[in-house]
Amino acid sequence: MTLGVIILVSFLVALTLRIPMERRYVRTAPEIAQPRRTFILELAFSLFAGVLGSVYNSIAHGFPVYSAVSLLVGCTVSGFFIGLDSALARERQVIRQAMSRDHTLAPPKRLFSTTRKFSFVALVTTLFISVVLIMVFTRDIVWLTGIGQDEASIIDAQLSVTYEIFFIMAVLTVLVVNLIISYSNNLKLLFNNETKILEMVTQGDLSRKVPVATSDEFGVIAGHTNNMIDGLRHRIQLVGALKLAEEVQQNLLPQGNPQFEGLDITGTSMYCDETGGDYYDYFHLPQDRCGIVVADASGHGVGAAMHMTTVRAFLHFGIKDYDSPAPLLSDVNKYVTRDSSRTGRFMSMFFLEIDPKNQILKWVRAGHDAALFYDRAGKTFAELNGNGMVLGVDEAYRYEEFSRQGWQAGDIILIGTDGIHETRNEDDQMFGQQRLQEIIQRHAAADAKDINSHIIDTVREFRGKAPQEDDVTLVVIKLL
Repeated sequence: MTLGVIILVSFLVALTLRIPMERRYVRTAPEIAQPRRTFILELAFSLFAGVLGSVYNSIAHGFPVYSAVSLLVGCTVSGFFIGLDSALARERQVIRQAMSRDHTLAPPKRLFSTTRKFSFVALVTTLFISVVLIMVFTRDIVWLTGIGQDEASIIDAQLSVTYEIFFIMAVLTVLVVNLIISYSNNLKLLFNNETKILEMVTQGDLSRKVPVATSDEFGVIAGHTNNMIDGLRHRIQLVGALKLAEEVQQNLLPQGNPQFEGLDITGTSMYCDETGGDYYDYFHLPQDRCGIVVADASGHGVGAAMHMTTVRAFLHFGIKDYDSPAPLLSDVNKYVTRDSSRTGRFMSMFFLEIDPKNQILKWVRAGHDAALFYDRAGKTFAELNGNGMVLGVDEAYRYEEFSRQGWQAGDIILIGTDGIHETRNEDDQMFGQQRLQEIIQRHAAADAKDINSHIIDTVREFRGKAPQEDDVTLVVIKLL
């Protein structure tokens, strides 16, 4: 039996055992670990075939130890390259499967970097080449010492050694080039899929994720990319929810200006986030009176908006049995305190009742900025002031009512939140009450809507590129 047949039989025996072992050892493993297990399996069975052939040759044919070691080294080198190629093929299979079924594996728990892979392959390949060449040179030197010393024999020996070395180097070169091509194909797959997903993300398509099929930098990048996609999906959901909340909250505000004889009223809310805690509303009260409320919940965003919605509900419930401002706000405060005292949230509120027939103003100031009253004839400002605690602190607190009688046609009342005069520009300057009063004086002849628009536009122009730090709400009432 020739040596080639013995080696072939040894590998066939190893292959027979390899098939069931692959099912149990490789295919049952996590997909990301299958390439590594494939490499170990191929290397192990090549070593097994080498040991089997070496033992048989030593027993049956009396091969020397050097020949057995040479066969074992050859099988080890073959197993190393076969294992690497099979592992890369398995990796491609895992990548394609993940891509085809849009299946995302968990990110690698341990990083086996590309530099470590290259260093390992380069080091082991160099070691194998060195061992093979040393063994070849050693055997050839021994062989050369036993041949004839004539010129023809020496030339034949030189050619034989040269051909042998070239053949070995050619085989090793083919194996290395095959590995490079195989690994390049894997990198191309990973890179193309990564860039494809990122292009989809830049276009707003978050339906796909990057398959995490390796434990190197590509696997880590894919894992972080998928985390980013999850974060973007969550953000889009939040933005959608906030947009819905914004629409709901806007629908809770008055959709138009109220119609009262002798009054011209316009209101506006401008939130610094999608939702806010500012609130204004109008009420038709008994005896043709008009009720106007402006409120400011503590904080910003969704929490403040929910608090505002709760207070609005209590206010609309209490207005059904309305008699005067003080009892109304006392009842609202009682309910608000029961609901929110543990949260630390509170709300300031200014409630104004206008009786156009008798020219009487009544108001309650629950910790809110005082309303401005502009006497157009005298060109003077007065504050609708008074004491009062914010809503949501003391359940038993009873509010005091303040009043004023008489006005002239063209007088103006402005009820706003602190977001107006506390607006800051890029130089950290505050808008202040003085600028607000100057706008009212300058446009006192205009209607309520125009005065409102001039105030909002001036505040925006003053703020410039600085961020809006607080909600802005104002109601302008022109007394006719």
